[in-house]
Amino acid sequence: MHKATQSPENWHKSSYSSTSKECVEVAEGGPTAVRDTRNREAGHLEFAPGEWQALIRAL
Repeated sequence: MHKATQSPENWHKSSYSSTSKECVEVAEGGPTAVRDTRNREAGHLEFAPGEWQALIRAL
């Protein structure tokens, strides 16, 4: 997990998240970053473009 955050304007709620408050935020561009909306201070995961595409295909 990375503690440094991406620019606030880059983060948005994932389209795969439900309407509840328990959702995932994504920052796209270069690497794709993912974080828990309710636990932002814990950091985020970053995926290189090829890794992100492989993860999405696998899901």
